[in-house]
Amino acid sequence: MDYFTEIFIMTLDNNFIKKFGDDLSTNVKLSNYSWFNLGGEAEYFYKVKDKNQLIEFLRDINKQNLKTTILGAGSNTLIRDNGVKGVVIKLGKSFSFTKLVEKNVIEVGAATLDRKVANFAKENNLTNFEFLSCIPGSIGGAIIMNAGCYNNDISKILISIKAIDKNKFSEIEIKKDDIKFFYRGSNLSKDLIFISAKLEGSVAKKEEIEKKEINFINRKKLSQPSQIKTCGSTFKNISNDKKAWMLIKDAGCINLKEGDAMISEKHCNFFVNNGNAKSSDIENLIYKVKKKVFEKTGVDLELEIKIIGD
Repeated sequence: MDYFTEIFIMTLDNNFIKKFGDDLSTNVKLSNYSWFNLGGEAEYFYKVKDKNQLIEFLRDINKQNLKTTILGAGSNTLIRDNGVKGVVIKLGKSFSFTKLVEKNVIEVGAATLDRKVANFAKENNLTNFEFLSCIPGSIGGAIIMNAGCYNNDISKILISIKAIDKNKFSEIEIKKDDIKFFYRGSNLSKDLIFISAKLEGSVAKKEEIEKKEINFINRKKLSQPSQIKTCGSTFKNISNDKKAWMLIKDAGCINLKEGDAMISEKHCNFFVNNGNAKSSDIENLIYKVKKKVFEKTGVDLELEIKIIGD
């Protein structure tokens, strides 16, 4: 038992340790869970086995008076250099699954990667999922931000969501008709932890699905960087006529740098860890760009990526 584990056990009661100790870790490097490859440590890191254990954990951790933070695939998350206090919760393998429940309906776990859902739909001759092959991250995160591209988004294929309420410690199902979706967001409560979703497509020929998917993937390759340390689009678009990248370019920001953080030469709404950046470099670059764009255009850019930590 190492020093940090001893300190950890001393801060939590024995009953809590008996229930969850095997799935709890301390001082976990969160840079391993971010596409930026940046960030400090999680004070406590909890890998959830299943929904029943999650409900128990939430009920018991509430008594410990510790803050909880949900971490998905890390594809659109900047984790600050000082890490995250309290407990970082990450869904385990049982939350990553795909299941055909009707001929045109798929049930998927919230931790399932978007591209795996696209592939599963293709194998089952279902169209309208092709855009997910271009969305980094998992279905849970896609629902939170109503992720989309090429005139498609998750709200257009969603039937319902199953979630755990962090305060009521219970599982609920929410129908799409009861959710107000908008561009890169919704009115869903931040107290919900999504565990699965039902998605609906249309039956089509596999060759047509593959053709559509390849078209999307090729369009993405032409316009967006790949194989670099980035978390996708940094800012939300204002409208079709006011894309974030246009505003950044027009404000003369494309050559801005901060430490080893830079703006992608291929797409100026993608910010990059060029190898030795700190999270603070990315964040400082973000606010430098926001300031210049506002001064030049009067537009106050809104973040698409999520910043967590201290």
